Amino acid sequence: MEIASKLHLVDWIVLSITLSFIVVYGTYVTRKNKNVTDYIKGGSDSKWWTIGLSVMATQASAITFLSTPGQAFHSGMGFVQFYFGLPIAMVIICVVFIPIYHKLKVYTAYEFLEGRFDQKTRSLAAILFLIQRGLAAGITIYAPAIILSAVLGWDLLTLNILIGFLVIIYTVSGGTKAVNVTQKQQMVIIFIGMLIAFYMILSQLPVDITFTKALEIAGASNKMKVIDFSSDLSNRYTIWTGILGGTFLMLSYFGTDQSQVQRYLSGKSIRESQMGLIFNGLLKVPMQFFILLIGVMVFVFYQFNPSPLNFNPGANEAVSKSTYRTEYRALTEAHIAIENSKKIIFADGFQTKEKEQIQDLNTRDLALKTRSKEIIDEIDKENPLDKIESNDKDYVFIHFILNNLPRGLIGLLLAVILSAAMSSTASELNALASTTTMDLYRRNVQEEKNEAHFVKASKWFTLLWGLVAISIACVANLFENLIELVNIIGSIFYGNVLGIFLLAFFFKKVNGNAVFKAAIITQVLVCLIFYFGIYRLKSEGLEPVVSYLWLNFIGCILVLFFALLFVYKLINKQSRVILLITFLTILKITYDLLKYVSLNITHVISLIILFFFLGFFNIKNSRK
Repeated sequence: MEIASKLHLVDWIVLSITLSFIVVYGTYVTRKNKNVTDYIKGGSDSKWWTIGLSVMATQASAITFLSTPGQAFHSGMGFVQFYFGLPIAMVIICVVFIPIYHKLKVYTAYEFLEGRFDQKTRSLAAILFLIQRGLAAGITIYAPAIILSAVLGWDLLTLNILIGFLVIIYTVSGGTKAVNVTQKQQMVIIFIGMLIAFYMILSQLPVDITFTKALEIAGASNKMKVIDFSSDLSNRYTIWTGILGGTFLMLSYFGTDQSQVQRYLSGKSIRESQMGLIFNGLLKVPMQFFILLIGVMVFVFYQFNPSPLNFNPGANEAVSKSTYRTEYRALTEAHIAIENSKKIIFADGFQTKEKEQIQDLNTRDLALKTRSKEIIDEIDKENPLDKIESNDKDYVFIHFILNNLPRGLIGLLLAVILSAAMSSTASELNALASTTTMDLYRRNVQEEKNEAHFVKASKWFTLLWGLVAISIACVANLFENLIELVNIIGSIFYGNVLGIFLLAFFFKKVNGNAVFKAAIITQVLVCLIFYFGIYRLKSEGLEPVVSYLWLNFIGCILVLFFALLFVYKLINKQSRVILLITFLTILKITYDLLKYVSLNITHVISLIILFFFLGFFNIKNSRK
């Protein structure tokens, strides 16, 4: 049976009504924006719950609900450590960032930088944001297009255009207020849908498999390991990566990324903005834990039900038409045999002593799946014009939805994923347009223009960035995993931008010229570290010298270091001594990395301590 045939009329009705309501409602209630404050800052009258839900919806894209369950299915719960730094970041932003933004009444985060440094530093930070967020916007459109491509059999190009323009309609019409208003409805739909999905998974397990038993089965396959205390920072997800690397990423994302800053700049007061972010900080980690748990439960479900060797239906179809079909059929048969062996073990009542046997079966199954991906990659090389994805992480959850949920619920879950895509994409287009209008266009327009002109300009820039995002979506691919791809793109730029803001907040002696030069040098170095220390090594089958999350930390530290170096003569004696020690520490770390020694927790803690004292002595000196 074709996947498209699994969509019943009821599913189409639920899906169509849900998405149409969001677009029409968002367009209607925000149709009368008269000035820049209304259009870009949403009238500055948002309540804390609106801000909190809007912030969550901006981050919770379709990628979250496609990739995160697939990530848990393959790798377990460890990914939740990625978010451990989020509550810490929320507190810092509430104390430092929000009061300054509100006091200065800025439209964008980068507007603050001109007052503190100069115009070129503001423009540079804005351009760095536009590059990384423009790329990310394309990926958030591409994610739901994958779903509908599998469901409807439509080509990705058509779907990318359709989804992109659906979001553009109400974002162009209503600006920030339209984004905030629609995101409340979208988050309600998302919460309801995911709760129902969780209940349906548990209800379809065998009668004697309770939730506790399901957790034991997942644990036997190493899916329930939440905390990893490894000091090797080349490991992607450890508690140190989450708390330290994650904090820097979240500080950058929520504190300097206009797509998030714009959400709480719409707050009625400082307190409303702060409460909205605290609400997000308290709820986000449990929400991500729950979404990962759904992925783990899907894994348990497939211990009792047949699963494909590869969840990407397009890849399986391509293999069936290739010269590898005989080998692939043999791999599939071996996979089925392993699944049957697991069922026998679980049918007799899973015992702890059988854990090693389960792990052995999982190891053998992983080898089969690895070989299947190698075959798919070989076919892909033979047909470069027709891209075939061997990575199936992003197809796991949608496969479960389409094949195991009843009528109506399929439409609801598809609406959940598409609602998430629309909410995050709308936020991104809104922020991209606002930054382009306020930080580049308005700042450089010589003649006087009225408010209506800049509202119209914002709408045109929203349309322009929408077209750019659609274009990027048309050439995107899954990489390893969509959620990881977005985080990698952000990590390449975020650390540098965060460093610029920290210099603005805490290092009063640093001037605009020093920051500008430091940011340029840092961005080049971070790109080189990513290419040679991560991407190239992984493409050659080697372990990276550092996890991509640590690019946030590295970028931040480097821009601080270079900027302080350029104003060496202006800083106090204590800071000069610490800066010299920092230079020697960076040399030692660089030497270790060149020897392909992975970054470790000692390196990180030493640099954090050094820069803490640098900031302390500079603040102390500036108050004298």
